[in-house]
Amino acid sequence: MRKIRIITCDVSAVAGLSSSNTSDAIWDALPIENSVNTWGDEIYFDIPVDSPLDETAKEVVEKGDLGYWPTGKAFCIFFGPTPASQGDEIRPASAVNIVGKVEGDVDIFKSVRDGTSIKLERV
Repeated sequence: MRKIRIITCDVSAVAGLSSSNTSDAIWDALPIENSVNTWGDEIYFDIPVDSPLDETAKEVVEKGDLGYWPTGKAFCIFFGPTPASQGDEIRPASAVNIVGKVEGDVDIFKSVRDGTSIKLERV
């Protein structure tokens, strides 16, 4: 599995990218830098990738999942409920392609604020 590092403010995490066309496109675009948007316990930001929904697409995701949101051409990090969630589920605004998973404790992302700089790079 290909590994990436997610770096923002005082937070750094390693994640594994899965095997899919969307994951390949993200890998090829690395390194990527941008400013984050937060939506509940989700971080998302624009990336230079254009990929349709694929066979990995989900409307409810798991804690630690990395997603690609085709509607916003955005990379998403899920670490808890969003405003669209019902109960304890983790629900994106709309379906996302699952492109990987964060290794270790994803609660570290709870300290990241809107507008913070973020970088994705190959490990």
